[in-house]
Amino acid sequence: MTRNVLFVCNMNSVRSPMAAALLRRQAGAAALVDSAGVYEGGLDPFVEMVMAELGVALHDHEPKALIDVDLSRFSTVIALTPEAAIEARRFLPRAAIEFWNTENPSEERGGREAILTAYRNVRDTLAAKIAERFPQAHEKS
Repeated sequence: MTRNVLFVCNMNSVRSPMAAALLRRQAGAAALVDSAGVYEGGLDPFVEMVMAELGVALHDHEPKALIDVDLSRFSTVIALTPEAAIEARRFLPRAAIEFWNTENPSEERGGREAILTAYRNVRDTLAAKIAERFPQAHEKS
């Protein structure tokens, strides 16, 4: 198991906090897991809703920018957007960064149920990628 993982997206509002919470849930205390954004945003309320469906609370998540994170603490950085990958490469060698292109559910323009479905799809896609990438953490859940 990679012990120290940082997920990065654009605003640290949707994808990266979701991914970090999912890996934390699976790995428990066995890993240092955090998230950041290219820019600091605010936690999206739909993220809180779809994560609560899994019993995961994000009330203590404080969005932060990548520039405010001590990158030396992380052995793996996973960029979830092209912008995050570009920004992470400014600070880290390319080899230290994985890129998981992840859709932005906040771009969904349907009704409430369509929006929640988009967020659930991203959550479930991230959960599947995390289970594949970190199988030892998955075995703990």
